[in-house]
Amino acid sequence: MHNTPEPASFAALDLGSNSFHLVIARKVEGRLQILHKEKHRVHLAAGLNEEFELSEEAIERAMLAFKQLAQTLQGFDPANVEVVATYTLRNIKNLKHFLQQAQVHFPFNINVISGQEEARLIYQGVANYVHGKDNRLVIDIGGGSTELVIGQHFEALQLTSRDIGCANITKACFSSGKLSKGTFKKSRNSRTTST
Repeated sequence: MHNTPEPASFAALDLGSNSFHLVIARKVEGRLQILHKEKHRVHLAAGLNEEFELSEEAIERAMLAFKQLAQTLQGFDPANVEVVATYTLRNIKNLKHFLQQAQVHFPFNINVISGQEEARLIYQGVANYVHGKDNRLVIDIGGGSTELVIGQHFEALQLTSRDIGCANITKACFSSGKLSKGTFKKSRNSRTTST
């Protein structure tokens, strides 16, 4: 009787504007088997000032999450860990400082990706999870940005990323906590840019 080796586990970590999301999985007979999910609410976007610098309090929240994530990923081959940083981290002025701090607590490479790449990865995730050959529109509303993709089967045909998400629109237009025609009009007229 031959012993079949255990399939290697791999991990994907999304460093979003509101939360850090970790998924650990392995491939079994051509299908993904989710082994573990972890979510850390860090509220990075809430720590941005008008100059787009991340506050030390927000950085501390992220570092606490990194310490816990490093424990979860202890023993993982770095080649099997993919870490991507999205809207907030791709736009902050003090990114170098943030990454230096992260290296102290988290031994894996952090890839700061463009909005276009974020949109492409989102589409691939949906296409691999929800199968179908028809045209589809995928919209991902994040904390700092919204990605829109038109695709067919596994191919993204048109994609864009807009700098508007639930965290930054709330801060810009609904910080008082009150809903009114005026605040909704302000939110509709907010400037959106593609990244």
